[in-house]
Amino acid sequence: MVTTSVPSALLALALLAGAAPPAAATPGEVRLVGETTLPHALQFDGTTVGGLSGIDYHPRTGEWLLISDDPSDHQPARSYTARIDGGQVRLTGTRPLLRPDGTTYSEGSVDPEDVRWDPLSSDLWWTSEGQRGAQLIDPSIRRADTDGAATGELPLPANLRMAPDAGPKHNEALEGLTFADGGTRVVTAMEGPLLQDGESPTVDHGALSRITVQSRSGRVLAQYAYPLDPVFAESPTGGFANNGVSGLLADRGGRYLVMERSFVTGVGNSIRIYRVDPRGATDVQDVDSLQGAGVRPVRKELLVDLADLGLRTVDNVEGLTWGPRLPDGSRSLVLVSDDNFSPQQTTQVITLAVR
Repeated sequence: MVTTSVPSALLALALLAGAAPPAAATPGEVRLVGETTLPHALQFDGTTVGGLSGIDYHPRTGEWLLISDDPSDHQPARSYTARIDGGQVRLTGTRPLLRPDGTTYSEGSVDPEDVRWDPLSSDLWWTSEGQRGAQLIDPSIRRADTDGAATGELPLPANLRMAPDAGPKHNEALEGLTFADGGTRVVTAMEGPLLQDGESPTVDHGALSRITVQSRSGRVLAQYAYPLDPVFAESPTGGFANNGVSGLLADRGGRYLVMERSFVTGVGNSIRIYRVDPRGATDVQDVDSLQGAGVRPVRKELLVDLADLGLRTVDNVEGLTWGPRLPDGSRSLVLVSDDNFSPQQTTQVITLAVR
């Protein structure tokens, strides 16, 4: 195992210190603790560190887990571990994610997006977004041991699989993953609406994506409609503009945090984190289409808009996790951005304090 130390100036501060308009959270509930940026194309143990789209923290071991969304383009699909020691962040390992036959994934065959430690074992669970193109590749939820060897896969409900005229849209599929109820429930979020659920968000309207709650064996316990915000701005060049879920995290009291990431060509990113309550929402697992279905979506309350925190930049933030308690008793909420391996973007690590 190769271990690389990154100066504390880069990471220690960030990791030691996270329809109708939705309601706003209590003023002052969230504050910025620190932010940092990893060097572009940082080399570690024969890999290029980038595309970090998921992050998790192990409260018993103090270890951090990250996943790259490299589709085996730069190097084989992989995860990373890291530790904080004496003001230094040490990348402690990287492991390729392996197929059931023990081989690495071929280029373009997988698209990792989120990752979690299993609260009930030492395994890690990770999502792949799938693909809609010349070939249909279903999204997936996969398990691996700490060496990256495949240990299983969670069956997805039929409506989240790719079909010629139904299922996830291209690049708007399985994005968020979290465990709830002590690890007995596996909860995922689609980035955008399914084909049969209607148009993706525009500046004029939002959309409905889906949050799915499953048992560890894959039985669907519930599925809810999640109301996405409209896109926050028009593109001055008429270019790409969209909004979708980029992260999901279990919160207290059966609630969740949902992170919405919007990008507009020529304008930039908008990142908002919402506290979401599914109580009273319609179970839509048997609703073929959410268009005109009259379903009641989950309720959401704005926790924080990253534009309000005074960050040096707001980039393509995709991962979030609860970290260790802060000295004042607040919970740390740690975010990571996916730089898409582009020198024009950054890998940010942001720590927030949540009262």
